[in-house]
Order: sequence, then structure tokens, then C-alpha cells
Amino acid sequence: MDLLVELTETNGAPGFEKAIRAIMKREINQTGSNLLTDHLGSIFGEKKGAEEGPKILLAGHMDEVGFMVSEITKDGYLRFVPLGGWWSQVLLAQRVQVVTKNKTFTGVVGSKAPHVLQPEERNKVYPMKEMFIDIGANDKDQVKQWGIKVGDPILPICPFELMPNNDTILAKALDNRAGCYTAIQVLKQLHGIDHPNTVYSGATVQEEVGLRGALTAPYIMDPDVAIALDVGVAEDGPGGNANKAKLGEGPLITFLDSSMIPHTAFRDLIIEVAEKNNIPYQVDVMLGGGTDAGKFHLFKKGIPSIVIGVAARYIHSHTSMISKCDLENCAKLVVELVKVLDKDKLQSLLDY
Repeated sequence: MDLLVELTETNGAPGFEKAIRAIMKREINQTGSNLLTDHLGSIFGEKKGAEEGPKILLAGHMDEVGFMVSEITKDGYLRFVPLGGWWSQVLLAQRVQVVTKNKTFTGVVGSKAPHVLQPEERNKVYPMKEMFIDIGANDKDQVKQWGIKVGDPILPICPFELMPNNDTILAKALDNRAGCYTAIQVLKQLHGIDHPNTVYSGATVQEEVGLRGALTAPYIMDPDVAIALDVGVAEDGPGGNANKAKLGEGPLITFLDSSMIPHTAFRDLIIEVAEKNNIPYQVDVMLGGGTDAGKFHLFKKGIPSIVIGVAARYIHSHTSMISKCDLENCAKLVVELVKVLDKDKLQSLLDY
């Protein structure tokens, strides 16, 4: 799990993915794959199989939800705006890190002690625009001396931990360092294996702020099919939906989200591969979010696309949870798909 620890504990807000990109570059180079990038910062490794086979795009995304410094008050507090989707209720009293050019500073999202709350405040949900971050500065001048500026990214703090059941992983940024991890694992597992296609496996940038990297990345390789490697929402907690995604019951195959209805023949092929190889899987149908596949499937004339990932609890907050077994089976499913996706199967997808 050393790679996943490094990926989750390293910071990478949308537009500030440089440190994550460096890890991805190192890992891709270690697989012996050709390195490909676009001008926004997305990065992929190319693993060639049979030259006449289809080109397969596999993509996580490097960015995590975070914030940006929007104002420094005269008393030295920081106002902030979101980078990605946040629910204001998860923020108060949480520790964060403000990342500057030369140093990282710890802060806390300020909250009132219950002793001084007025009755009308006790049940109020504070909007983000009223919140502030306290970094322990005396005034605006001291913040300036420390080198903190408007525009600096702010990230949650949550150390990686493997829970006592030796399967549940707790960490920040599993959305979507889990996808980055899977993309690397697929390249590693394909090393020395013949496959009837060319694989481009890596990660995009700025997914959390509008799927922006997904617009430019396909121009690197002009793919025939695409898979977004991402997470879905687990609903297996108290008050959840027992019929929805759960941790530990296999990778998640998305049948519908707000950005895409996947190519049905491609979807059916993936189900067939999972069942043939005894890989457990779950189906996700949810209209509350989208992924990079929402842009991939609209590339040029359109390409068969889908989302494969893992169920995750508490995403878009300071911490999240996934299953280690789900992560392993996700990589296994993608590898087995790559082994069988030849030019004839691609043609059958396009002729469906």
C-alpha cells in the first residue's frame, strides 16, 4: 500500500496537480511504458500490444476537492472558495493545510464554541462564504511575511490508515487517487503480458471543476474506447440504501450518471469478462455526479466509454473509505478486459 499512501497524503487540488503528476511520472517510467502528456498536465503511459488492435484509454484523475484562498482579512484570517463540490456542514472545526510556494501551513476552519452560540445559531447551517481559516497569524502583515497569498490552494488533513480488518482503507483524496493507483497497477500487471491492443493508462487534471482534463487528454492518443477509473458513492452506512453500492463487494460498474449513459455493448462485454473470471462486481446507477467519461464518450465521432471504480464512503469531505479488495479486483477486471479487447471485439461494439 506504499504507493496509495503516497498518492493520498500528497496534495493536489484542481489546477495544482504537480506533485501528484511527479509520482505518476515516476511510476509510469518504472513500468517501461512510453510517457505521454498534454498541455494541461494529464499524463499517461503507453503499453503497446498488437499494433493493429484498438487503442484503450484508462484514466483516473489526479485532482482532489480542495479550496483556494480568496481573501486575507486585516486580522490575519483567510477567506476561501471551493475547488470542487463541498457540503458546508462537513467543514467547521476541520484542520486544513495551506500550500504556498515554499512552505505548507496548518490551519483550522473556525467555529464558535457552543457556550457563546445564540439560540437561533444552534441549528443554522453556515454557508461557506461566512467561514474562515485560522492559521494563528496576528494580522494581515504577518500572513504576508509568511508568504501566504490569495490564490494559494488549501487541502484537508487526513493521514492514511489501514483499519483493523486489514481491508478498509481510510484516507483523504481517495477520490480519485484510487483511480490513479489503479491506472498504475494495470500497467504493472500488463508488463510482460501479450494483449491485442495498445493501452494508454494514467490520469487527467481538473476533473473536480468540470472534467477539463478529459477534454484535452484524448487528443494525445486518439482512443477507440475509454474507461474512467473513479470512485462511486457507497451507501452501506446507517440510514443508507441496502440495495446500493457497498464496500468489499467488488468493483463498481456505472450504468448511469449525470454525465453519461455508457455504451451498452461495451458495458455488457465488461460484465461478461467479470463473470467469466469470477470477479465480483457491483452496478451503480446515480444521477448525482459525473466523471471524465462524460467527456471521453463525446470525443470526435464518439467512442464507447464507461466508468469502472470502487465504492467509497464520505467522498468530497476530509476523509473517505474504500475496500482494499475492491481496489485489487478493479485492477484485475481492467487487466482481463484488456486481454480480450481485440479489433474484432471493437468492431462488434461499433456494429451493435
